[in-house]
Amino acid sequence: MNPVVPHRTLEHIYGDDAHREGYVRQLFDDTAPWYDWGVRFLSFGSGDWYRREAVKRAGLLPGMKLLDLASGTGVVARAAAEVTGEPGAIVACDVSFGMLHAGRSESPRVQTPAESLPFRSGAFDRITIGFAMRHFADLVVVFRECFRTLRPEGRLLILEITAPEARIPRALLGAYMGYVVPTLARILTRQPRTTDLFRYYWETTRDCVRPEVILDALREAGFIDTARHVELGIFSEYSGAK
Repeated sequence: MNPVVPHRTLEHIYGDDAHREGYVRQLFDDTAPWYDWGVRFLSFGSGDWYRREAVKRAGLLPGMKLLDLASGTGVVARAAAEVTGEPGAIVACDVSFGMLHAGRSESPRVQTPAESLPFRSGAFDRITIGFAMRHFADLVVVFRECFRTLRPEGRLLILEITAPEARIPRALLGAYMGYVVPTLARILTRQPRTTDLFRYYWETTRDCVRPEVILDALREAGFIDTARHVELGIFSEYSGAK
C-alpha cells in the first residue's frame, strides 16, 4: 500500500525525501523563539479564540486528558488547558526540542515522533494535531497511532489551513502567506531562517493533500464519524471518533 504523504517532495528546499525530516526538524529548532509571533500572522490574529472554540467543538471538557500532537510551542495545548482548567492533563508532543523548549505551556512536554508514540493504548480522551499535516511522511501511520492511544469513543481533531481551489482567493492567500508574512518576519526578527520557515509553510499549504484524501486516511486508520468543518473559508477542522 502506498503511503499517504502530506505534500509533494520539495527538491528545491531539502533535496529528496530522505533529507526532509532532518531539514524540517532543524528549521523549527532554529526558528522556535519567533514561532508564536508568526502563528499570530498566519491565523490573521484570530488564533487564540479560534483554537479554544475548535477544541470545544471537538467536545473537550474539564476532566478529560488530551494529547496535543506536533504541538510546537504549545499554542493548541494552551487553548485546551484554558478549556479544561487543568494544564497537567494536557500532554504536548513534538519532534523538535527547540519548539518544546520555547513553548510557554504549563503542560508536560514530550519529544517524540508522531509515528511512534510512547503512550499506552487508550490513554487519552482527545487528540489534537494543529497545522502539522505538512510534517508527516505517512498520514495513515500517524492516524493509526492516534487511534491506538485514544480511548473508546475518544476523538481526534486536526486543524489545518486549506488553500482555496478558486484562482483569485488562492492567489491572495499565496501573496499573504508566501510573501507578506515571510517579508515581515525577516524585517522584524532580522533572522533569515524565519523567512525560510514561513515560505516553507506556504509551499506545504499550497501543495497539501486535499480534504477528501485526509478524510480517507482517517477512515483507513479506523476512525468513524469522520467530518470536515470549515471556518472563514480556509481553516479546516477534520475529526474522527474511535
